[in-house]
Amino acid sequence: MLCGAGVLLAVAAAPAQAAEVSYATECIPPPISGLPPVEGTTKVEIKAPAEAKVGDEVTVTWKFVQAASKNPDVLDLDKDTVKPTGTLKAAGAQTADIAMEGPRSNPAIPKNSEMKLSDMTGRLKLTAAGEVTLTPDAYNINVNKPISTDTKCSPKETVQPAATIKVSDGGGSGGTTGGLPTVVPTLPTGVPTNLPTGLPTGLPTGSSSPAPTVSETGGDGGGSGGAGGGGGGQTDFTGKEVRVPYACKTPIGDKNATSPVQIDAKKDGGSFALTVRFKKSVMDSPADIPKDSVKPSMEVVVGGADKGTVHVEGPTNASDIKSGDPIEIPDLTGTYKPGASGRSTLSPGVLTIKALGTTTTCTPTRSEVSLTLDTSEQPGGTSGGSSTSGGTSGGTSGGLARTGADDHGALKALGLVAGTAILLGGAVFTFLPRCTRAAARA
Repeated sequence: MLCGAGVLLAVAAAPAQAAEVSYATECIPPPISGLPPVEGTTKVEIKAPAEAKVGDEVTVTWKFVQAASKNPDVLDLDKDTVKPTGTLKAAGAQTADIAMEGPRSNPAIPKNSEMKLSDMTGRLKLTAAGEVTLTPDAYNINVNKPISTDTKCSPKETVQPAATIKVSDGGGSGGTTGGLPTVVPTLPTGVPTNLPTGLPTGLPTGSSSPAPTVSETGGDGGGSGGAGGGGGGQTDFTGKEVRVPYACKTPIGDKNATSPVQIDAKKDGGSFALTVRFKKSVMDSPADIPKDSVKPSMEVVVGGADKGTVHVEGPTNASDIKSGDPIEIPDLTGTYKPGASGRSTLSPGVLTIKALGTTTTCTPTRSEVSLTLDTSEQPGGTSGGSSTSGGTSGGTSGGLARTGADDHGALKALGLVAGTAILLGGAVFTFLPRCTRAAARA
């Protein structure tokens, strides 16, 4: 009998229990796989202390006895590339969703062999006396090579509790690690005297420095500038960094992401040279990327007095990017020729990334102004323009890396160009049938 897992921190170990449960599971493969939802059987063992006290924080362990999938007969999975996460439901005396997480620690998994998932652990603070049941719920399998993909699995039947913790009141001498101290310190009863009653004198009444501009204070209107080179002939205008929420159409499915973007301008006669900057390096490349294979562009949205869009684009990658090297996003540049006089705003618009015949298009779900300029109408200017952007396509020669919902995630589509067969190899699980087809796979 296994013991010692899930014991209380800094408390004498309670008897441990380990119980196994199995349940029908539906798993959703990654969009790139093109596979429909499939079913399998999940078997897990939950380890937890049999007894504890109110106020204790306990550790519980989720062990995969059998995952509902095999590694398909396509690609060997490397060591330490698979990471499980999931949810364990607490019910009874108290209810909670316990976040469970396992390390990215697995042996090399050959093609057409059993998936090997690491044990997941989570912690629960006990708040009420009585019986607390622990029941496995949904889980996710992430594979990070050759690209990051997720397979999402959820129960398709009522799952039985796998473990029960008997929680007693935390009373009695000595208390527990989760209890309150039994001796309350005496608080001072006096208030210190001779406190200063006046404000310091000699404070400056003015400042020799001018007040910060909107761009310096990060106001909602973005950075500002003058049409005639205001501020004594100003020609350079710095926008503020804005976090742009994107909805992306990618060759591997729809993704949501948020990216930090800044738009700067340099006045040139009546026009402005625009530079769109992405403020952070996106990621380390998960594979070799050939020279001149990835090209980004954007339609900057013009608002306020003027209306339309300005096309800006960046160069393709000038050299090969080796696996593990950081990927840096180039600045996107273009020229804004105002079509109206007044105060005009510039906001990041549709972002397009093309690579080896595929296109990823990311559309902002909310407008975020980065820069405001005082403009003068120029012949043939922007006003009345419209946005143009590439559609979404999935060429057979390659695909793009994932986008994510984390910082600067929208640009992760720049991360990888690789063959579709390789993408499928890292992304797809085949699932064990629960009944007659099990024997055929044996």
